[in-house]
Amino acid sequence: MSELRTLRNYINGEFVDAADGRTLDVIDPTTGEVYATSPLSGAADVDAAMAAAAEAFPVWRDATPSTRQKLLLKIADAVEDRADEIVDAECRNTGKPRGLTRSEEIGPMVDQIRFFAGAARLLEGKAAGE
Repeated sequence: MSELRTLRNYINGEFVDAADGRTLDVIDPTTGEVYATSPLSGAADVDAAMAAAAEAFPVWRDATPSTRQKLLLKIADAVEDRADEIVDAECRNTGKPRGLTRSEEIGPMVDQIRFFAGAARLLEGKAAGE
């Protein structure tokens, strides 16, 4: 049996447990093995995430198209750089084969992020902010 991982919520720039401390087991569907515990998030966790997002929104809303594009391209590059880790995590979580996960998940994910990075440069008028 491999080491049991502990997953946490990511809210307002920090990894946190569920507000009420509840967890659930994460099971590898190909082996039936519990390989992680995850927060069993509730309304308080959703409220905290929504509040953090609302607080962060003005910064993103006011970002120029060039800033948005650069950040989205950085995310796409990070997904590509960590593709093996992402594929491993998705395969373990879903039981999906590696090759299929890589071709159906990573490529389209990176393509969509880069598409929206390009679309950020197509804003016109007042929304462009430049």
